Amino acid sequence: MARARSRLSAGTVVLDCEGLAKWCEADLRVTALVREAQDNDFRVVVSAMTPIEAQDVSVKSDRLRWYLSRLKIEPVTEGIASRAIELLRGVGLHGHKYAIDAVVAATALGSVRPVVVLTSDEDDLSKLCGKAVKVVAV
Repeated sequence: MARARSRLSAGTVVLDCEGLAKWCEADLRVTALVREAQDNDFRVVVSAMTPIEAQDVSVKSDRLRWYLSRLKIEPVTEGIASRAIELLRGVGLHGHKYAIDAVVAATALGSVRPVVVLTSDEDDLSKLCGKAVKVVAV
């Protein structure tokens, strides 16, 4: 029997720091979104910057490593860095405060579509990604 199609179809889900942290904490909503994505052949990814930002002494490193092993960590390439700079310039934001958000946005914009970003920075990521990416607040 064929699997019923849900709201998601093959594409990419990008977790920002809060998305990753909530997944590691077994947040019910984020866990359900990640599970649905995986069940529907979405790639679940983070930027290589995200685990660094998510590092917190309250999260055991073994737990973080286990969750990271279940997704794709996208490198911060020269192309991603250049795109992040363009995005920051395009919306008038400073890299000192918004660098990681810009890298997450550039990663999302370079991913297989449709793309969903799970984030606590809904306003910032929406500015940086525009309408090409669905931004979901977590």
